[in-house]
Formats: sequence, C-alpha cells, structure tokens
Amino acid sequence: MQVETQQLKNFLIDAGLINTEQFEECLKASIAANQKIDDVLVTRGFISPEELVKLKAYILGIPYINLEKAVIPFSVLSLIPEQIARNNNIIAFRKKNDVLEVAMLDPEDLQIIESIKKTTGLTVLPRLTNVQSIKNALLQYQKTLQAEFSNLAPDNVEASDTQETKKLESLKMVNTANNDVTGEEQKELQKAAQDLPIIRIVDTLIKHAIIQRASDIHIEPTEHELVVRYRIDGILHDAMILPKSAAPGITARIKVLANLKLDEQRLPQDGRFKVESDDWRYSLRVSTLPVFYGEKIVMRLLCETAKALSLEKLGFRGQGLRQIQEALKKTMGMILLTGPTGSGKTTTLYSMMDILNEPGVNISTVEDPIEYQMPRINQTQVNPKIGLTFASGLRTLLRQDPDIIMVGEIRDTETANLAINAALTGHLVLSTLHTNSAAGAMPRLIEMQCEPFLIASTLELIAAQRLVRCLNESKEEYYLTLSDIKNLSRLCNLNKILKILKNEKIVNTKATWKNIPFYRPKPTKECPDGYKNRIGIQEVLKVTPAIKKLINANATADDIQKQAEAEGMVTMLEDGFIKAAQGITSIEEVLRVITE
Repeated sequence: MQVETQQLKNFLIDAGLINTEQFEECLKASIAANQKIDDVLVTRGFISPEELVKLKAYILGIPYINLEKAVIPFSVLSLIPEQIARNNNIIAFRKKNDVLEVAMLDPEDLQIIESIKKTTGLTVLPRLTNVQSIKNALLQYQKTLQAEFSNLAPDNVEASDTQETKKLESLKMVNTANNDVTGEEQKELQKAAQDLPIIRIVDTLIKHAIIQRASDIHIEPTEHELVVRYRIDGILHDAMILPKSAAPGITARIKVLANLKLDEQRLPQDGRFKVESDDWRYSLRVSTLPVFYGEKIVMRLLCETAKALSLEKLGFRGQGLRQIQEALKKTMGMILLTGPTGSGKTTTLYSMMDILNEPGVNISTVEDPIEYQMPRINQTQVNPKIGLTFASGLRTLLRQDPDIIMVGEIRDTETANLAINAALTGHLVLSTLHTNSAAGAMPRLIEMQCEPFLIASTLELIAAQRLVRCLNESKEEYYLTLSDIKNLSRLCNLNKILKILKNEKIVNTKATWKNIPFYRPKPTKECPDGYKNRIGIQEVLKVTPAIKKLINANATADDIQKQAEAEGMVTMLEDGFIKAAQGITSIEEVLRVITE
C-alpha cells in the first residue's frame, strides 16, 4: 500500500508545512518533470527526506527506524545475504527470540518478506527507513581488512615453504641485489601479477581504502615485511602488514593495472587505472619509486562520481566568500589559490569552475593530472614526455578562443608570464601557486621574473587555504582558562575574532572568551580519533589599490600581509579559530595544521 497523494497533501497541510497553493504548484512541477511529488517537496525545502519518511510511516501505521549511525551485530545482519539486501533495500537489524525486525524502503513488498520468513524460519516484522540508513547498513557487510586477509589463500599471502613462494622470495633477492631483470624473471612477475590470491589482495586493499574514505594508499617494503598505510582525512594510518614474500606479486599486479613496465625497477614510473562498482567509480593515480628494500607504491584515489562542492561547503565564509564571488563575475584578470600539496587547492578551483560553467562561456584547462572530469569543460592533460607542458598547453589554449582558462599549477617563469599575459588580454585565469600564505604569492611571482606592474594590473584575488579535520558528533565541550586565553592571544588577535563572532551572530553580543564553548574530539568505536571529514580554513586577499602600490614597490610578503590585515582580511589562523568556536573543529587541530 502506497501513500495516496491526497493523504500526503492533507497531512502536510495539517502539519503547517505547506499550503494548498504550494502543494498544487509542486504537484504540477512533478507531473511536468515526470518526478515523484516526494522529490519535488524535498528539493523545494518543504520537508526533509527523513521527515517525509517518518510522515509516510505514520500514515501507513508502520514504525519508523533510523539506522544511519547504528552498528548492527553481524550475526543479525548476515541473516539476509548481502546481495538480497542490496537488491531489495532490506536490512535485518534486530532479532529477539524468533522475531526478526527488518528495515525497508518499501515495507509493502510482501514477496521479499515472505521469502526471508521461509529462509530464516523467523517471524518478520517490517519497519520503514530512509535511503541513508540502508547505505550505512550495507557498508557493514564489508568485513574488516584483517578478517578478509585471513580468508585469502595463506600459501600465497603468508610466508610459507611452497614452490611459488620460494620463487617470489628468490626473485625478490635477485631484484634487490641486481637491478637488471632477466626474461625468465619477467615471466615470473607476469605470472605473479595474474595469481588469484594476489589479485584478491590488491582488490581488497583498494576496496577498503574506498570504504574508509582514504585519499591515498601507501605500499612500503621494509626489510622483513610489507607495510600498507591509508591516508584518511590527511593523516596516515597503518592499515595492514603483509609478509615480504607478497611484495613482488603485489607490485607486479599494480604495474599491470597501471600499464607500467614490469621490468623497470630502477626508475620511478607513473600510471593510472580505474575501478568501478555499482556504488562508485574511482580513478587511481599510481606512482612507483625505487627504495632500499624494493619499490614503494603510492596510489591516489580520485572519485569520478564526486560532484563539485559549493564554496560554502569548502569552508569559505563572510567577507572572503563575497570577495571571491565578486572576482568570479569579472571577465578578465587572475585568481590564484595558494597552499602546500594536499591543501585542497585543486578542489577549490573545480568548485569555482562549476560556478562559471555556463553554456555561454568556453572554459579550457591544462592540468597535471586531470583529477575530476567536468562536463562542457575542455580539459587537457600535461604530458612532458611528448613536449606538452603547462607552458606549451597554455600557449595553445590561447588560440582556442577561451573565455576562462584554468592552469593546474604555475611552476615556472614561462607559465607565469603566459598566465599573466592571458589575464591582460581579456581572459579570466584561475591557477594555483605553492606558497604558505596569500601575501606570499606576489613576491613568488616576482621571483619568477614577472614584472611587478603586470602582476598589479592582472591579479584580482589570492586565496590561501589548509584543510583541518572536522569533529565528529561525539565531541566533548570545554571552556578556555585564563592561561589558555593568554597563550592564544600571542598567536592571533582575539579581540578581532570575538568581534567577527558577534557580528555574524555566532555568539551573543555579551559573550567573552571565558564563556564561549569549545570542543575536543571524543573517540568512539566508530570514530577512533574523534574526527571525520575535513573542511578548509582560508584567508582571502583582495588586490586593492593599496596592495597594488606595494606590489609595484617590490614590497615583502610581511608588508603586504600587514596592509591586507589592516584592510580587514581574516587570516587562516583567525578563520580556524572562528570554525573552532562554531564547533566545527578543535583549536588543537587548527594549530596542528597552521604550524606544520
């Protein structure tokens, strides 16, 4: 039994969530777009997805259950096989005596309920749930990494006396002592790469990295073992320790996937491959590097199905956000993102391009690598081996009638001067630069032999950023002591931050540093370090007439920084403290990232 449209309308109106005219307008829109009325109501903000499911449960007289954060005992979860659960959106979450409670998106699917009843021999009680609950529960079917490896063929994963393992160990020693690989050894490597246990090991390492939201997989050979580490939210964690005998096979398997040379073990190599499932699609960037005990492999995971986040979700706020939005409306000039490797610069560039991506403009990029594919944007991959560098690619782009140009990174004098000339000749140029602060961008460009007057004429705005980990919901509240306040006042302008907090109504007008709550991470079983996901802390420097004068005078980064702060720029550290006061992150995390 489905909820009738009239029933839904009556309950929504009675609850005061919508009036008759608004509902009728949503109904017409749903018919015109061939959508469900539910989707239109949620999209237009009349009701949240969860509240809609709860309302339907109430109308149908079926209990509602939320499993978004629930940890289900595997003995209960496994009563319904994963494939059946996935195909039918049904989860077993509670068992008491001979009664099994199941969460479903469609509790009126009597056929699947009857099937589970026959299979388990239990009385099945359906409960209504939401899509996110189903997704969370389906993830719990995945065993731990250690459990999966214990089930792989031990003769090939663990050190043993089998013929095959001895061959691999022999090959390993030859490769350590002699970098020249013979034809026979290459055949052994190819055979190892196709070995079923080795394939399963590599597949499992990648699958668990994706489940744990890792950005990188590090596979590092040591004297006696092979260490696997995942970088999660910017921090490396040990994931697995494998026997050294598995190293040649794993290395060979990854090289085969990335189309790299199996017999080249003396020089670094770079490659790429893709992995897909029903739920995700990832591109993996592979880098190999000869080290003392073999070859180290690092794989960067890039989600191809990820959508560009809004600037607000990336952490931009207040005056800085407004200044970026104004700069993006201009038809010429240059916008730079600065920060160290892994600080989210490219992600921010993609978000800016997503804002600018309209049918009336031609956006062209030259990148190394192309991290995310964007529709209607002409993306070019740098390939120095054939002479396609940032500079040569940018020079060609200027003949492609672009309106907006994105250069992945300004690395050298030629690229810097070409980017500035492109900004001078009627193009909006977006790019990144490796400097520690926004103010450091101008002296860096001058070091690259760019003329100061050209920099001052073209540069519109520089944004610097770092990524901090976000606190999980199980955070612990505390208040600053007088000693804390005194120490923090040496690092930043607390009066300025307090004024911003009051102006933006984050705290009340009578608040002082003594009574503003801050938060520390509180580890849980699901979140061992108390942090989950990351957000940016940023500083946005608008190139004003006063800043232009300093650029023309070859001013230092410190002089430019002082002037920008005098004109109201919020520094990265101050932005971090504001986010800490909002409960998004912790002061310790902000200081860790800023002082790195």
